[in-house]
Amino acid sequence: MERTRIARVDDVKLVRRGEQVQGTLHLTPHHLIFCHTPPSAVDAVNEPNGHASHKPKPRELWITYPIIQTCHLRLAHPSSHLPSSIRLRCRDFTFVCFCFSNERQARDVYDSIRAWTCKLGRVDKLYAFTYQPQPPEKEINGWDLYDAKREWRRLGISEKNSDNGWRISTINTDYSFSPTYPALLAVPSAISDNTLNYAGRYRSRARLPVLTYLHPVNNCSITRSSQPLVGVRGNRSIQDEKLLLAIFSTSHSTLPPTDPSSRPQSRQSPQSSSSGSPTRDIPPNLPDPDTLEEQMISGTSSEDGPKVYGAQQHNLIVDARPTVNALAMQAVGLGSENMDNYRFATKAYLGIDNIHVMRDSLNKVIDTLKDSDVTSIAPNREALAKSGWLKHITGVLDGASLIARQVALQHSHVLIHCSDGWDRTSQLSALSQLCLDPYYRTLEGFIVLVEKDWLSFGHMFNHRSGFLSSEKWFSVENERISGNSSNDSHNHRTSLGSSTTSGAGHALENAFLSAKGFFNKDNNSRESFVDSDGELQPYDQSSPSSNTTNKKSLAPTIKGNTPKDPATADKTSPPHPATKVKETSPIFHQFLDATYQLLHQHPTRFEFNERFLRRLLYHLYSCQYGTFLYNNERERVEADVRGRTRSVWDYFLSRREMFLNKEYHGGGVDDHVRGRERLLLPRTEEVRWWSEVFGRADGEMNVPTPSYATSGIGNAAGGGMGLHHANGKVEASAQSPLQSVLTGVETAKEAVGAVPPVQGGGTDGDVEGTKGGVGKQFVNGMKGLGLGKGMGRRKSPSRLEREMEVEMQ
Repeated sequence: MERTRIARVDDVKLVRRGEQVQGTLHLTPHHLIFCHTPPSAVDAVNEPNGHASHKPKPRELWITYPIIQTCHLRLAHPSSHLPSSIRLRCRDFTFVCFCFSNERQARDVYDSIRAWTCKLGRVDKLYAFTYQPQPPEKEINGWDLYDAKREWRRLGISEKNSDNGWRISTINTDYSFSPTYPALLAVPSAISDNTLNYAGRYRSRARLPVLTYLHPVNNCSITRSSQPLVGVRGNRSIQDEKLLLAIFSTSHSTLPPTDPSSRPQSRQSPQSSSSGSPTRDIPPNLPDPDTLEEQMISGTSSEDGPKVYGAQQHNLIVDARPTVNALAMQAVGLGSENMDNYRFATKAYLGIDNIHVMRDSLNKVIDTLKDSDVTSIAPNREALAKSGWLKHITGVLDGASLIARQVALQHSHVLIHCSDGWDRTSQLSALSQLCLDPYYRTLEGFIVLVEKDWLSFGHMFNHRSGFLSSEKWFSVENERISGNSSNDSHNHRTSLGSSTTSGAGHALENAFLSAKGFFNKDNNSRESFVDSDGELQPYDQSSPSSNTTNKKSLAPTIKGNTPKDPATADKTSPPHPATKVKETSPIFHQFLDATYQLLHQHPTRFEFNERFLRRLLYHLYSCQYGTFLYNNERERVEADVRGRTRSVWDYFLSRREMFLNKEYHGGGVDDHVRGRERLLLPRTEEVRWWSEVFGRADGEMNVPTPSYATSGIGNAAGGGMGLHHANGKVEASAQSPLQSVLTGVETAKEAVGAVPPVQGGGTDGDVEGTKGGVGKQFVNGMKGLGLGKGMGRRKSPSRLEREMEVEMQ
């Protein structure tokens, strides 16, 4: 209780949505609790017959400290009649204001909240480690719901049987091979652990391509990885190429050709006619975005001869990043696959922005809702549209749809990666499986999907969610509590803490400075690589034993080099803050939002309801359960979260009936019955605001919005792109009204789409041509960034800054 300056304050006024109630505020080590008796209940104490009724029960508002996003103390000013107040903005989009009659009490409450929120210092001080559930939750063990071996068996893979082309490798059982990967890895049977060991040295953080999903009908796979270590030298790895070739060879296109007339002709699933949702009218002479994407990918295929739909595989490497970002990463020894070395595949760039852009987008949404505590006025719809939030949700859904169609309809394999392979990769992998497999659309199946593709594969929940908060999110009047320079105040955002000072010039300078250090240092361990979507700082493994000086580094090293002594590194490295504000981002929130879109568009295909998704987002930040508290499987094992905390699934399984969808048809699969097909696809033109999660009525947010709310998908890579046929050849058209998240396609022979233009050669709008080598590509990419005199005419400086910040900040 040493952090609590005051435990109880009476006569506190709560202001929420413009309404005021009087009550008592309690401060406990883990919660703020506001108790009040509703005015209507007080008025109803005496019944009309004059007899007193039962005493009304007080209502309580519980707020866990980690869920507080920003806290602002406003002290009473002598010239103002307004009382001292504390305004809280919470991560579940609850906005409240507490008014105090005594300024000293307001200050003590503020100091107590600040101490309990951002001065804990360690994850094991959070509420989850002291929470004791009550029956019936106490009798449930949600930790046992996911078992990796059981899920692999469901997909047809076992330790004893490798006839289907896959086996389970134990190379990472002690997490020494890849600390951020799961202990068990499904890999091709033809690949030995020795080959995996060498292949892992070519991928950032040894996150080499491994299986996450195997289609039960055509045995095509979805694999995931991190970016390769290509660099400006054009490095290659024979073992990585061998691994990927083995993955793409685990099935053969022996299935009977699919009748083209039976395939969905747009994003509207065949069952969607029963949902009553209107569809967008498409001109008869203009193909829909799905067709455009398929034409683009198949048009660059190296296969010759007649094309029969479903008979040829177009195995795909999906780089979720904008092209310019992937090229810029080569300056720091990373980058994207050189397709000259992967002639058996096609690479597609999706142009999905990274954590900084997503954080800034949600900030803009919050800015439109920030006065929800003191007013009931609806949010500014134009500002909501300009936030770009729906554009990003649409882009992620569009990318997942492309992957799902490639696996289910094209009978092809897909490898997904972004930078480190734990943000955009997790979104695309999980959403595409949600589209492909009805099992993941059940309550238990969705839990397994989250455990597998988010928790086991190392999405950094602690870093992205900022559970330990930050001093930057607390303020008094216009003064920063931290008392740092005015520059800190300039960079401060009252939401998720994005910076506003980065530019393309600084980003490029940082990239080449880092590259210089990369090539000059003797130590090339992965701890010196670009961190989490391009941040130029080492990744801090915040494991429970991180303070032990004799701890052995688990990060694998590049051949011929050794890591620094951890003890020496600890003495020379500055202490890290509890939460790195620039690493926070609503990545998992976006996944839940995208899942909501699928649920809303296909209401009979999901066993769980919207409330389940909303409560899951709440408990991501409540820190009441241990499920999401750490960054990867290794950290959770070291912290013994199974033995010391409860699983978040205990909460949902003990209240199962509350989260079931009454419209669910039962889950039976029959591809010949409309509404029961195995595959479902999003209708991206129908993406809408998830008003419930923002605490707003549907009519306040979902009204006709300007066209830019959902247009410009992929613009971060130089503009969206449509395609048309000219003389039998697929070409790009920048004027097409139908835009796709797909911004570029590349093979060993040619590159189509958002390839950076060559300054001084060709026209400014060239988007297709014969592929050059890696060095030429990188030089052309650097020229295409438009820095200095050669700034391209297609991008404004402010837009370019946003693009470069994506990977380099």
